[in-house]
Amino acid sequence: MPSVAQAFECDKLIRFHHCDPAGIVFYPQYFVLFNELVEDWFNQGLAIDFARLHVEDGIGIPMGSIECKFLSPSKVGETLRLSLSINRIGKSSLQLNVTGKSGGETRVQATLTVVQASLKTRRSLPFPDDMRARLERYVVPPPG
Repeated sequence: MPSVAQAFECDKLIRFHHCDPAGIVFYPQYFVLFNELVEDWFNQGLAIDFARLHVEDGIGIPMGSIECKFLSPSKVGETLRLSLSINRIGKSSLQLNVTGKSGGETRVQATLTVVQASLKTRRSLPFPDDMRARLERYVVPPPG
């Protein structure tokens, strides 16, 4: 029986170091938060040890591209609920949808493309079948 598609969600406290002098998230810090979200998703959502994948297995998950919309500022002290789902699974890449909300308001939306790659050769690696099965739980088809 197929499982129901789901999004991975993670709360991130907006800290002083995320912000510019105006007290709002400095936009490059969102990219750091997105990377943390992907790492949290691997560890908690996919049950794949992200550090082990890198250090012991020699496999990285770098971002190949990011398209981002900054919709409303996030401020120091707020909690940002980040949500991640998969739009598309390729042979060795994923297109991820990320949304950040606080207080019911969407603050940021992004589409990330991440690639599984050998840290030794710097070449892409296809997802093994067991990982692909875990990934498929997070495929959420676009509305419409």
